[in-house]
Amino acid sequence: MIARLTGSLEDSGPDWAVIDVHGVGYLVHCSAKTLSALGIAGDRVTIHTELQVSENDMRLIGFASAAEREWFRLLTGVQGVGSKMALAVLSALATDELQRACAGGDAATVARAQGVGPKLASRIVNELKDKAGGLATVPGGVGVALPMAGSVSSDAVSALQNLGFKPQVATSAVAAALDELGDGAGLNELVRVALKRAAG
Repeated sequence: MIARLTGSLEDSGPDWAVIDVHGVGYLVHCSAKTLSALGIAGDRVTIHTELQVSENDMRLIGFASAAEREWFRLLTGVQGVGSKMALAVLSALATDELQRACAGGDAATVARAQGVGPKLASRIVNELKDKAGGLATVPGGVGVALPMAGSVSSDAVSALQNLGFKPQVATSAVAAALDELGDGAGLNELVRVALKRAAG
């Protein structure tokens, strides 16, 4: 499994880039937002990847952040959404926009993506609504994911949700608390500070 590549951007097209890693050129399929984040030919880049293997194809999908990769995995888990469709959604919407759309049931925003009709947009929003709060994003950016299940962060998010806070509110509050306390914060302290942020 290839999880990440670091090298120089050799070439790029409408939906792909070639990353040179020690003389080996990797063809990586990307969203428009990832391509714009990579810069210009010759720039040194780090890209998160997902290797997709089918009966007659093997392709590397690239993302500017781990958060975008998490959203890609969520999207491709929805019936009727393949890798091209997921990249179309991630080209049209930043991860924070996608999170707000799913959490708020806003299918019209998701339908802005090329090739996504109203019916599919509704299915995406309905299936990902509950999962939207599990990821934190940087507003306006490609975003960063909170550590996934089993981490102190996800436990804190769950604790706030159990207290009645909506997923996106809980996630934002925990992210803000992490910024204040640092990554080494304990669960109790994290929940205490996050509660203040959520209630405020």
